[in-house]
Amino acid sequence: MSEATAATSVVEVRAKDVHGGAVYCPNPKQALWSEHPRVYINVAHGEGRCPYCGTVYRLAAGETLHSGH
Repeated sequence: MSEATAATSVVEVRAKDVHGGAVYCPNPKQALWSEHPRVYINVAHGEGRCPYCGTVYRLAAGETLHSGH
């Protein structure tokens, strides 16, 4: 099986956009026609991929997540 890596979208996120170690997909910038059920993508380890559309969510360079309360 071949992956469609050329068509894969990568979204860089900032630490302030991550809540509880996760972001959600579809994100507000995606076209309405491409919507799927909202899922939360864990980016606590640097990046995560949406199981529906394949969008990769990645922490922007230099961004770190803080677990402080």
